[in-house]
Amino acid sequence: MVNTVITENQKLLVEHLTPLHLSKRNRDYQQISLYKDVNPLDWEDWHWQIKNRITKFEEIAQVVNLIPEEEEGIKNAKGRMAMAITPYWATLIDPDDPSCPIRRQCVPTLNEFKIGPHEMVDPCGEDSHSPAPHLVHRYPDRVLLLATESCATYCRHCTRRRLVGQEESRDNSANRWDAAVEYIRSNKKIRDVLISGGDPFVLENAVLEDLLKKLRTIPHIELLRIGTRVPVTLPQRVSENLISVLKKYAPLWISIHFNHPKEITKRTRIACEMLADAGMPLGSQTVLLKGINDRPSIMRKLMHELLKLRVRPYYIYQCDLVRGTHHFRTHVDAGISIIEKLRGHTSGYGVPTYVIDSPGGGGKIPVGPNYILSEAKGKYVLRNYEGKVYTYFE
Repeated sequence: MVNTVITENQKLLVEHLTPLHLSKRNRDYQQISLYKDVNPLDWEDWHWQIKNRITKFEEIAQVVNLIPEEEEGIKNAKGRMAMAITPYWATLIDPDDPSCPIRRQCVPTLNEFKIGPHEMVDPCGEDSHSPAPHLVHRYPDRVLLLATESCATYCRHCTRRRLVGQEESRDNSANRWDAAVEYIRSNKKIRDVLISGGDPFVLENAVLEDLLKKLRTIPHIELLRIGTRVPVTLPQRVSENLISVLKKYAPLWISIHFNHPKEITKRTRIACEMLADAGMPLGSQTVLLKGINDRPSIMRKLMHELLKLRVRPYYIYQCDLVRGTHHFRTHVDAGISIIEKLRGHTSGYGVPTYVIDSPGGGGKIPVGPNYILSEAKGKYVLRNYEGKVYTYFE
């Protein structure tokens, strides 16, 4: 058993997570044979969750009734992007439905080993825009700092499959970011740093704080952002201690990767509420995935649920041309149709920007419906969300 200091908040969380309060669509963790003897306080310990991730065939077989394509995919998923699923995330999987949106995002299949004709190792051209280790500088005023190669759960559609995984090989030295930080310090045009990975929230508090502190000493840095999926796949990580670290370095914006309404549980709500209550603006980034969230009704439901969490829908990404993800990609028309069916049919706050991250490193390009039917000098003919036509005179 993991040694745990029991706080009042932890007691409340354990009470909140008893089977009586769990959503009917998800299993209580003690209904899964792997976890039937786990102490609730251990379950709430994020280190225990990481240590006990599902990484082996024998483990996932106790959670899911595997189909042959999954069995072969799991056996072949080795090295980078090997299977790793937090116990919490495993409770959200439908054990009998291979099309379950949670299951498809985390259980490898043979489809990952079929390479499409246009797929690339580095579809966004990050390596070619890297002036220092762990750093990507594509836009004039902002940079991407890849703080870690680790994630709580490895998503099968991951854009950074070339980097993420093989955690035993990662650089844990205290000065691993020094060259990146010095590059940022020397370039006064940079005003915005996005810390991503992997997932920065799998770093220990002291390590994450060391990085935030170094960046906050740079006078021309106005904005720090963190890209994470931890509130979705490992919400236990969002604790009072983590919040106390993050609050020191405000303003700090958090971008959270949500893909499906089923991901929003009571436990995820608690994590997002803690971040929002601490004054951190929250935004969502969603990857458009075939058979998972490519129906307008599913995406609209997700956007509505996010707004209730105080998470502002920010981007919907076309699934990148990364090797082994052909089975996840939709036609671009599917994304445009989703935006068409959101605009005018929900709050403006609930309409994200649909973007294609241009292959080779050109950056994000917004794509959407065309509402300008024609234009002439001083005159625009426009259509609204209902298809009605209006003329605007300048």
